Amino acid sequence: MKRRMLLVFVLMAPALVLAQTKVGHINSEQIMQTLPEAQDAQKSLDNMVAQWEGEMQKMQADFKKKFDEYDKKKLILTDQARADQEKQLRDLEQSIADYRNRKFGQNGELFQKQNEVMKPIQNKMFKILEDVAKEDGYDYVFDKSGEILVLYANDKYDLTSKVLQRMQSFGK
Repeated sequence: MKRRMLLVFVLMAPALVLAQTKVGHINSEQIMQTLPEAQDAQKSLDNMVAQWEGEMQKMQADFKKKFDEYDKKKLILTDQARADQEKQLRDLEQSIADYRNRKFGQNGELFQKQNEVMKPIQNKMFKILEDVAKEDGYDYVFDKSGEILVLYANDKYDLTSKVLQRMQSFGK
């Protein structure tokens, strides 16, 4: 009998703790898409990416042009001339790969620029979220736009609009 009571208590304990826990959620993607400062930062990043992609397309077009020229006359080239042109093509291909990695790679300029431009806005959002959560007595707040999946979210706990309003009036 004692074991059965202990088992029931162990199984019920998480439910009792959860019943006293206040949980909320936000949609940070919606907040970032609505804020003018975040939109401006994203436009700046998009313009920079478009410029880099344009440069990369020029480099790839130049490579294709040189490759096609080489391909047309490779049969009449001397072994040394063929080897020289093949090395030039490999070097050009490597420089394209280096450029792509330097701009778009894991620690590339895009990553660094995103961090530089978006991090202050995200930090501001997290600070305001923390203030709202503390004021309203929330124990946990999830972001339902990210990798954390919320299968059910009661809209009465959605803090997105409250955080967004504060973000928009912050510093006015």
